[in-house]
Amino acid sequence: MVSWPSPLTLWKPIPAAAARSPFAALRHTPLPGLDPEWSQLVSARTDDGDRGFHVLDTGPALQARGITPTGTILALHGNPTWSYMWRHVLRSSVEQARPGQAWRVIAPDQLDMGFSERLAHPDPPGPHATSYRGMEQRLNDLDGLMDALDVEIDKPLVTLGHDWGGVISLAWAVRHRNLVQAAMSLNTAVDHPHAEPVPTALRAAMTPGVLAGSTVLTDAFLRVTLSLAEGGLEPEVAAAYRAPYVSRLGRGGIGGFVADIPAAAEHPSREALERASSGLQQWEKPTLLVWGPKDPVFRDRYLNDLLERVPHADLHRFEGAGHLVSEDRDIAEVLFTWLQDQFGMTGPPDGTSPPPAEPPTRLHEQLEAMSLSWRRDSPAVVDMTAGPEGATLSWQQLNTQVDTLAAGLHRLGVRRGHRVSLLVQPGNSLTVVLYACLRLGAVAVVADAGLGIRGMTRAVRSARPNWVIGQRPGLVLARAMGWPGTRISMDPLSPRAARALGTVASVQRLLRGDETPALKELAHPEADDPAAILFTSGSTGPAKGVIYTHQRLGALVALLRHHLQVKPGSSLIAGFAPFALLGPAIGATSVTADMSVTKPATLTARAVAEAALTGEATMFFGSPAALRNVVATSAELTEQQRTALGRIRLVLSAGAPVHPDLLDQVAQLFPQAEIHTPYGMTEGLLQADIERKEVHRAMATGQPGVCVGRAVAGVRFALAPLDGLGRPAQQLLDPERAQGTLSELVVSAAHLKAGYDRLWLTDRQSRRDEKDDLLWHRTGDVGHIDEAGRVWIQGRLQHVITTAEGPVGPGVVETPVDALDAVARSAAVGVGPAGTQAIVVVVEPAPGQRLSLGSSPLAQPEVSRAVRAASRQAAVSAVLVVERLPTDIRHNSKIERTALAAWAEQVLAGQKVSAP
Repeated sequence: MVSWPSPLTLWKPIPAAAARSPFAALRHTPLPGLDPEWSQLVSARTDDGDRGFHVLDTGPALQARGITPTGTILALHGNPTWSYMWRHVLRSSVEQARPGQAWRVIAPDQLDMGFSERLAHPDPPGPHATSYRGMEQRLNDLDGLMDALDVEIDKPLVTLGHDWGGVISLAWAVRHRNLVQAAMSLNTAVDHPHAEPVPTALRAAMTPGVLAGSTVLTDAFLRVTLSLAEGGLEPEVAAAYRAPYVSRLGRGGIGGFVADIPAAAEHPSREALERASSGLQQWEKPTLLVWGPKDPVFRDRYLNDLLERVPHADLHRFEGAGHLVSEDRDIAEVLFTWLQDQFGMTGPPDGTSPPPAEPPTRLHEQLEAMSLSWRRDSPAVVDMTAGPEGATLSWQQLNTQVDTLAAGLHRLGVRRGHRVSLLVQPGNSLTVVLYACLRLGAVAVVADAGLGIRGMTRAVRSARPNWVIGQRPGLVLARAMGWPGTRISMDPLSPRAARALGTVASVQRLLRGDETPALKELAHPEADDPAAILFTSGSTGPAKGVIYTHQRLGALVALLRHHLQVKPGSSLIAGFAPFALLGPAIGATSVTADMSVTKPATLTARAVAEAALTGEATMFFGSPAALRNVVATSAELTEQQRTALGRIRLVLSAGAPVHPDLLDQVAQLFPQAEIHTPYGMTEGLLQADIERKEVHRAMATGQPGVCVGRAVAGVRFALAPLDGLGRPAQQLLDPERAQGTLSELVVSAAHLKAGYDRLWLTDRQSRRDEKDDLLWHRTGDVGHIDEAGRVWIQGRLQHVITTAEGPVGPGVVETPVDALDAVARSAAVGVGPAGTQAIVVVVEPAPGQRLSLGSSPLAQPEVSRAVRAASRQAAVSAVLVVERLPTDIRHNSKIERTALAAWAEQVLAGQKVSAP
């Protein structure tokens, strides 16, 4: 047995110019087959500070062709090669890419190798080594590099390696088994019994006193390795492999890798190797081994060891090929063919977006994955309501708190299927509590304070929660109103306060425990188990509890990732509560802006800018009311805050249709952003979407209502035409059969509600037509779908005005009237008997405008003429003025048309009534 030498000492880095501009130093060294456009330098955080990595990456090349990658291959070279060895795989990634089947290939040079940063060490080296970069450090290096790269981990992530890159890539896949979906490897080894001699080909290089001379002081080890190619390498190719190692100053990594072979039991890297090799025995993901049997180092005994550890692995032996199998054979063909068989990704023939891939069926799984990923120390949630600097939890911290609280709640008696009412303001605390419930399989009941005391009381009593978790104001209300459920406070209470509020525990005290071992014994909830009951806004009647299962929420998360590109590693400002709560399930950092979430109009431009600065956010989600106030307060911004808003790339507004004029004002404040206004509802958050510029193109067609775009991937629309009394048909029609007909919109999608809670008839009515054996939801919205497939909203079904000429959606009138300079907002309501109603328009003056006739609510004659001229598609009988239109307190954007219609009828009947 060969005794283990002392580790090799590495030395000076290559010149800074060469390290910073790798190809600048290679003008006289051809690199056949390698496109310089793939090359980039990346700074990444490692165990010993920021380090520079040279990376070959086909992502930009695919983007330039307009192709979105459907998966990522992380390819790792071994010793003494560099990322050049993957050039054929990189080229195939670009040349064979097509929509729906395109693999981005990322091939980094490991530190001290290729054109990555060289580590400073004594010069010249002695005959024995004193330090080197071990296997555990290299795994951590890879974590830091992947954190620095923009990798979509919600899409297939596959590792690929060769030689020592093979064992490191497999070890990294095992470490991140929740993120890596498959592994591929060329010749490598994951175990070497320490009692057995190393292969003869390595034995000489590892001998003390020879190691430095053969690997660093000379290029002997490099030349021997390159000579292993079948038939020899072309001179230009061999020169390209030698290019980073022409001087001993660049060959330190070659010696370091040899020194890191953990052949001896006491070797520092032995533990990391054994952890990886044992972990492979539990590896159940798809695996491909590509092997050159003539390898003098990695002989068949290493292949057999791999197959024993991963018996389900697919194997392709290239007979006659050796150690440099990637040079001997076309490995790209077998790699990409195997990936196609495993993932079956194909693009739709018509070029439309495919539906999202199957998501994790439980929302907390993404949180667990992020806590184990290379992003584990990055911010997961940032709560700006906690102060100017915000309160931040990393992914690892958030997951730890969720697990600890889930275990503590279980010890307290919370069980799978129990309903838990959450009376906690959006922010970090609510996120922890919500995901702890999801982990246990408890059902989160969410009815926000915007419903008012009566509305919340009705909602909570209908849901009948087993438990109530709340902050002090919510617990006081629960006690006073006699809401059901055993109470748990967020913060520790004095014995007297706990008795007064009837609490049995506090979340903060449960978080001090260490109950996570008990959590491992609990089964995860099933995909079809209820996950949450979310109450609607109550703007069109009593709030309804909408049931979501884990699978349906998972489908929603997958859709958000796919359509809006809200991917893991993104950062978003959540001025719209659902996105704050879904952030951890997406893998995106959620920044809660400093605002009252029950009053969206309290969100200011400064609050958004400070959230963008603190959370490094590139996305902003807010309601229309929030957007209006952000625009209104934009004059208060400093130059630094305006710059922060200039970095926002996506603005999304949901909750109600948004007028094009407001979108244009938002665009001036966020000059680099795409501005989207998706259409959805509590029962299905995202159904259609449109970007600001498309809104203008659509509105120019002169169609009635507000255009909310086209159906997103996986969503189908049908129509139920209205009769003369505004009643929707029972028979559903495909959009092309009812074009231009005012109809109720009906949708079907995997992310729709599972049902209404304890409202059997309402639930039955909402889905009473199961067209094509699909589950359909009647939205209660009316409008039409044009020949271009665009969806137009004209209002709510209960607000349809039934004139003698036929039903009219209020949006037909409101959209053009809202565009008048003197009008801030308008509402069209029907007055009189059904079937013969008159159209009355109630307007809210723009700031500084006076539109009423004296003290009367009647509009001035010129105002009435302007309103009638604008709403030429419908006959307006009267125009009234109010200082402010009544809206529901939850959204501040949905007008209370039912109350407004009753008021208008009294005014026109000559009664003296106060403003609505």
